[in-house]
Amino acid sequence: MSSITEKSYETTPSLNVSFLGLGVMGFPMAGHLAKAGHKVCVYNRTTAKAEKWVNEFGGAWAATPAEAAKNADIVFSCVGNDNDLRSVTIGENGAFNGMKPGAIFADHTTASADVARELYQTAKEKQLAFIDAPVSGGQAGAVNGVLTVMCGGDENAFNQFLPVAKAYSQAVTLLGAPGAGQLAKMVNQICIAGLVQGLSEAIAFGERAGLDMQQVLGVISKGAAQSWQMENRGHTMIENKFDFGFAVDWMRKDLGLVLDEAKRNGALLPVTALVDQFYAEVQQKGGQRWDTSSLISLLKP
Repeated sequence: MSSITEKSYETTPSLNVSFLGLGVMGFPMAGHLAKAGHKVCVYNRTTAKAEKWVNEFGGAWAATPAEAAKNADIVFSCVGNDNDLRSVTIGENGAFNGMKPGAIFADHTTASADVARELYQTAKEKQLAFIDAPVSGGQAGAVNGVLTVMCGGDENAFNQFLPVAKAYSQAVTLLGAPGAGQLAKMVNQICIAGLVQGLSEAIAFGERAGLDMQQVLGVISKGAAQSWQMENRGHTMIENKFDFGFAVDWMRKDLGLVLDEAKRNGALLPVTALVDQFYAEVQQKGGQRWDTSSLISLLKP
């Protein structure tokens, strides 16, 4: 059984592309690129994962990012953090050392705006293009090929990247200069943190008041309180089910980036800082890999 949901792909010229990082997001994203007709070479730190991907989707795998990137028109990445991103780009066997002049590196990691600007400049010096392009939509969005992609970089490179990225996305938008994509993703995570905490408090309050919260959510989701979190996580929060894609550990990493950036730009984020502390409590009680909706576990007996 395929790890992705088949979709209708736009007809685009077949390109040589590479994908670095085959985690819960990268694996299906690279799969959609292959299904869209591109020639894909993948790299993953764990070779077995790369071999598994090739067995399912065809294409090829390489032992290093530099080898994977050798003939690519576009190199995609989705890794863990700033240091992982530097490793696969400018490390000893990084992709920048193997890419041909004029190629584009599109990074889907949620990382800092600083590292995006740094790698944009390094890429430019090597006659390469760099786009920071973090995504929203979670594992389900990657599997279904309906991610939202927030981009920073040069317009010319973005226009070449855009039709290819539509293989795994429903919206791809250039929001400004290098780093703008990462800053937009931070805005996204600030919104999610507040929404999940508010939903957690609402459900816990309603349960203590003796309401049938499954029924209540069914009613209020038709009104002004409606949100993606309510539609997709509200009912499972009531049932104490937290085994979904976006883990608390990842959210804390993202909120750390947000709070660091806020210190630099002077933004006041009292709710976000508080929710970050709540997520730390979830980690302490063993919920590191629980879904972010597990905030409600702190409010139930």
